[in-house]
Amino acid sequence: MSRRIYALTALIAAWVCLANATPARAQYKSSSMYGTAGVQAPSISGQAIPSAIPQGEMALPQVNVPASAANQFERNAILSLPDMFSRQWNPAEEIPPESLISERYLRSADNSARLISLKEAIYIAIRNNPALQAVELDPVAATEGVRAANAAFDPDMTSQLDTAKDVAPVTSPFQAPGSLAYTQKFYDWNFAVDKVSAVTNGTFGITFDNNRTYTNSVFSSVNPLYQPTLEASLVQPLMRNFGIDFATINVRLAESAQRNAQWSYGSALQDFVQRIGNDYWAVVGAKENLQVAESALKFNSDLVRVNRISVRVGTLAPIDLQEAQSAAATAEANVYAAEAALKSSRSQLRQDVMLNPAGTFLPENVEPSDQPNPKREITDNEETALEKMVEYSPQLAGMRESIRTAMLQVKYQENQMLPQLNLGTEFGVTAVTGSTPCVSNFGQPGANCDVPGLTSTPGKFNGQKLPFGGTYGDALNKLLSASFYNYAAVITFEMPLDNAAAKSALAQSRVVYEQARLQYRAALNQAVTGIEAALANLEADVKRAEATREATYFAEKSLRDEQVRFRVGMATTHDLLQYQSELVTAQGNQVSANIDLENARFALWYAEGTLLRTFDINFGVQDPRERPWYARF
Repeated sequence: MSRRIYALTALIAAWVCLANATPARAQYKSSSMYGTAGVQAPSISGQAIPSAIPQGEMALPQVNVPASAANQFERNAILSLPDMFSRQWNPAEEIPPESLISERYLRSADNSARLISLKEAIYIAIRNNPALQAVELDPVAATEGVRAANAAFDPDMTSQLDTAKDVAPVTSPFQAPGSLAYTQKFYDWNFAVDKVSAVTNGTFGITFDNNRTYTNSVFSSVNPLYQPTLEASLVQPLMRNFGIDFATINVRLAESAQRNAQWSYGSALQDFVQRIGNDYWAVVGAKENLQVAESALKFNSDLVRVNRISVRVGTLAPIDLQEAQSAAATAEANVYAAEAALKSSRSQLRQDVMLNPAGTFLPENVEPSDQPNPKREITDNEETALEKMVEYSPQLAGMRESIRTAMLQVKYQENQMLPQLNLGTEFGVTAVTGSTPCVSNFGQPGANCDVPGLTSTPGKFNGQKLPFGGTYGDALNKLLSASFYNYAAVITFEMPLDNAAAKSALAQSRVVYEQARLQYRAALNQAVTGIEAALANLEADVKRAEATREATYFAEKSLRDEQVRFRVGMATTHDLLQYQSELVTAQGNQVSANIDLENARFALWYAEGTLLRTFDINFGVQDPRERPWYARF
């Protein structure tokens, strides 16, 4: 009798322990390095306690890309010349910083952890994630494309300084008396400036040539000779490549491409924010699933202890103990799987957020502080959602910009259908000065020979002095008088008889334009489908979250009732495990429904194009228009 009372007392004590176990809260210490505290993260010495985000890291990220963002990659055109010139003579190859990774750096890791909200995770990730930063450089590169297009109007200055000497044998005894060599020496210092007009697309040029010639020939009346020449020219298209704003059409195409790059970046930014949100809620869901698995393991472990006592005192068959042990082993396997899922999701969030103030190879761990809120309401209906989609969606805005680009291409190709009719004009002035020595021809006074008392005879040259004596400065003064000048005017016309190339290019541009319009319509139809699907999923997930919450409540109540029946011998171990399995399933479904509901909200905001605005990220396309001084005329 005493043995039976002892056994009954032990059995009641074990059942009290089992009854006090709360299935929804895990008290079991997981074998995982993360533990069950929920916010703990791995560290070398154990587990670090998450710290708070320092002041300033929550600052709103700057996601807009102004044209000035490209300035950091430019160099001063004058000051950078010495450095660039020295690099041309340096045969050594520079090693990228990413190649200088030491074994010590690869082993470095920030094993602390921080509690962060979803908005904090998004802000930090936008500032730190290198993949997103790489996409952010696309609009910067496109800005340089705008500047390159404007460079067509940058005045082009050329100069040439040279000296040349020619010594040849004389071919006539009168060419250079007293010398066997005929010598010529030339000095040139020439300058020119060419400019394409941003208004008319004409090319204006100014050339300023200066020549000094010296020879030992006696036939040279001005020796040495200074001959400056100043010329102005204009080549103006009158049909093809001419028209209002046609000169800057390539600039406008580059500006449109830059805006399109910004919209593509905005689309990538929205994709990235959705990815961070999904990563964040995946960690939250994995933690809650681990808690459910640990709770199930705790319940089954307690049941094993109770059944072992019952088998030992002879009140329960061994098969019931074996069934409880099998359920406990299955629950333990589920805990290991849940731990692996939590570790994987934590790693993904850690690498995407890239919170790395210490500059280590592995960034700091982050732990979510937000919890799913099934009661949060979204009042958007299909009409308002579609309006937001058309107004805010960066994908659709980028496609509209592509249509504008295609329209400009059509306009350009239409102009190329016209004949080539150009007007060319040129006007120049010149002057000659130098030394004017007396040149005697066959014993008679020649040029520049002033013979006293000699009268001029008709038909003969009796030593008149040429009016070209003077220095180089005198030549420049005479240049302005325009006594010696030249001018020309020419009209050129060119057109292929069938103009097949231009017609083909125009047809292709119209095809591209029509394709862009049809692709936009298709994308619009697809976006409407996305909105309807997002709204339907959101509505379903709201109801699903409420249904799973009720299912969990009733499953918990059923399990408690079944425990009472089991204690009085009215239920078997199999029945109890069945109800406990249903509770685990209900709890898992509730976790999945709550996480899916949060992701469904993200999906709706993404489809509407309002995901960035939801988190106060004010993305907007910056005007890429730039007008340097040389592109204004």
